Amino acid sequence: MSDVKEHGKMKSYKYGFLYPLIFMGPIVGAIFVLQNHFSATFIITVVTVVQMFVAGTKISHFLLTGLLGIVGGAGAIMLKNGSLTLGTDFRSSRIQTWLDPFSDPTGDGWQIINSLYAIGSGGLFGVGLGNSKQKYLYLPEPHNDFIFSVLAEELGFVGCVVVILLFTIFVWRGVVIAMKAKDNFGCLIAIGIVTMLGLQAMVNIAVVTGTIPVTGMPLPFFSYGGTSLIANLIAVGILLNISRAEN
Repeated sequence: MSDVKEHGKMKSYKYGFLYPLIFMGPIVGAIFVLQNHFSATFIITVVTVVQMFVAGTKISHFLLTGLLGIVGGAGAIMLKNGSLTLGTDFRSSRIQTWLDPFSDPTGDGWQIINSLYAIGSGGLFGVGLGNSKQKYLYLPEPHNDFIFSVLAEELGFVGCVVVILLFTIFVWRGVVIAMKAKDNFGCLIAIGIVTMLGLQAMVNIAVVTGTIPVTGMPLPFFSYGGTSLIANLIAVGILLNISRAEN
């Protein structure tokens, strides 16, 4: 009964949108300012938005505030630069490189160009596990951010489809677990874990295929890093525990 009452309160702008924004806004802002890590800030923001939506926040609140934020941000940029431009920092450089990586093939475009070479040379079935050539001297961070490129070269299109299908099944099962959770808390935790891991995989694959600009996002369960793997396994353990406690 209390879950139903709280869900109803989330439809109000003050309780369902303004209060979470006041609580999470400074935390997300501090992470972005201190770490200057746009990818992590993006993941935290999307996970928060998805959890708020599932908890009952109206989508119109997001649309209205998002529109005001876009207008305000564009106005701030124009006041600072005199016109609405991308600026000259490393993020604008990444966007320009994404639009035309071959404009600087030995500089900023080197990473994404070699990633595309690795993916393209894999063909249908790949060159064989462990036989990648691009991971030797050519492709930066082949064990971390661009491990999917190596996977595509060694296992080919079929291997990529299998990996993407596995992540899709994981997300689907996670959503089912969230829907069947016995309380709102379990539901929100489950949907947060699924969103976090699924979004990381989607962003990583989009980066290495040149779909979006390059950003430092590892591929869950594949990229090198013991701490990251432990954190992901703990998250999956929590998800399984929520599944076991279903009614």
